[in-house]
Amino acid sequence: MSSTHHLAPPAQTSKLREFLKWILPERVRRSLVTAIHLIRRRLRNFERRPAVGWVRFGSLRRLDPIDRKYGWNWGQVLDRYYIEKFLGEFSGDIRGRVLEIANNHYTVRFGGDRVVQSDVLHYSSGNPNATIIGDLTQADHIPSNSFDCIILTQTLQFIYRFGSAIDTLHRILKPGGTLLITSHGISQISRSDMNNWGEYWRFTSLSLRKAFGEVFPDSHITIKAYGNVLAATGFLHGLTAGEFRKEELDYQDPDYELILGGRIVKPDTPSVLK
Repeated sequence: MSSTHHLAPPAQTSKLREFLKWILPERVRRSLVTAIHLIRRRLRNFERRPAVGWVRFGSLRRLDPIDRKYGWNWGQVLDRYYIEKFLGEFSGDIRGRVLEIANNHYTVRFGGDRVVQSDVLHYSSGNPNATIIGDLTQADHIPSNSFDCIILTQTLQFIYRFGSAIDTLHRILKPGGTLLITSHGISQISRSDMNNWGEYWRFTSLSLRKAFGEVFPDSHITIKAYGNVLAATGFLHGLTAGEFRKEELDYQDPDYELILGGRIVKPDTPSVLK
C-alpha cells in the first residue's frame, strides 16, 4: 500500500476543490481541509502500526506455546534452520580431526570425507556416542593442540563458567584450527537441560565477540546473527521452519538475534591480544 492516500482520483481533485469553494463558506472549507489532513495522517500511522485493538493474534493468542518442545515432532526446528545454514557456509573448515558435542551428526553431514577422525565429547558418562568424557571448564585430560575443528552447537549457554570453557577450546585446538560455535540469542528455557545441568546465558553478537576476544585475536573471529521478529515469534511458539517462506526466514533484522554463529580460528603462531 502506498504511503500517500487520495480521497478522490488525482484528475478530479482540482474540480472537487473548485466545487467546494463555490458551495461552501471559507470557514467550513478551512475546517474540511484540516479534517482531510488529519485523516491522511492517521491513515499513514495506521500503515506503520495497526490501531490498538486491531491486531488479530489468531492461533497465537494463548498463554502456552503451541509446542513447548520446539516443534521437534513436526518438522525442522527453526533454530536448526539457522544452525545448519551457518555450518553449511563454513563446512570447508570441518576437516581432519574433529570434535563435536554429544554426537557427531554434523561432523558426518558437513565434513564428509574431509574428516580423518571424529571424536565426541560428553559432560557425563552414559552416552554411547562419546569418545571423551569431560567438562570443558576443567578438561586437563584432553591434550593440547589436538583438533583441526571443534563443532560446539548450542552448548555455551549451558556452561556457567563459559570463560574457562573458551580457554579450554583455545588450548585443545591445533594452531590454524577452527572453532564453529552456535548459541541462542532469543529462546525459551530448555527445561530438560535446565534440570540436568543448568541453563545460564543468552548471548548477543557483541557479547559473543567480546567473550572469545579475550582469548582469540579479533581479526580471527567472525560472528553472524540470524533471525527477525517473525522467526523469533514462531520459534518461541514451537513452530517449524516449514511453516515459513524462505525469504521470511532469511530476512535478517539486527535487533532480533535468534541464533548466533561464530567462526573462530586459532592463529598458526602465538599472538599477543590487544
